[in-house]
Amino acid sequence: MRLLVTRPEPDAGREADALIALGHDPVRAPLLEIEFLSDVPLPLDDAQGVVITSRNTIRALANHPDVDQVLELPVFAVGEATAWAARQLGFREVTIGPGTGAGLPPLIRREVHRGKGPLVHIGAEKVAFDLKGALEEDGFELRRIVLYRSHPVDTLTQEVVSELKSGAISGVLLMSPRTARTFTRLAQAEGLVPEAKGLVCYCLSKAIAEAVAPLGLPVRVPTYAREEDLLALLNSGASSS
Repeated sequence: MRLLVTRPEPDAGREADALIALGHDPVRAPLLEIEFLSDVPLPLDDAQGVVITSRNTIRALANHPDVDQVLELPVFAVGEATAWAARQLGFREVTIGPGTGAGLPPLIRREVHRGKGPLVHIGAEKVAFDLKGALEEDGFELRRIVLYRSHPVDTLTQEVVSELKSGAISGVLLMSPRTARTFTRLAQAEGLVPEAKGLVCYCLSKAIAEAVAPLGLPVRVPTYAREEDLLALLNSGASSS
């Protein structure tokens, strides 16, 4: 199956390799570009742990002058892939979340004592879920540190547009609500619907499926927000949405 890979590099390349191994034909078209920020301080005083919701945060931390201080703290990772990257960087105490930011508060409420100090959420300028608001409602203190920004691309290449309109591309993989919103905007601008009605959107979570819903395309969502479960849908055709 010919599939559009929309996540930013270098994850687009890694996902494309996984698709090739499964016998698929990936077309890389990253819809977000990542800008890492330099000289951002890490206010870790009194922190009892950090929260990381993307592998791009791990990449940003790898080049940060204060990374050794961060690695001394326990980390809550949004999902298995981010947890693996955190261990590779050098975090020793890693708690694995369910795969989405919205799934982290229940885990943190069970594992973290409110009175032992703040948590530090290190990540992007724009986040899909308001983790700070959700936790502060329960009396937790959460500091946010922005180490990178993501910028939506302005256009799809004409080659990709032509393949989508002709039906040569059978599905698009969408891994974040912002990517899904970007794809929706660009698809509408190019008039891909109704020409691409046969296109299936493989969405990592229900929030992502909601973001692409305006296109009216078929949607597939795995039961769990894990990349391996999403890839499994490509052959099963199953959906939990």
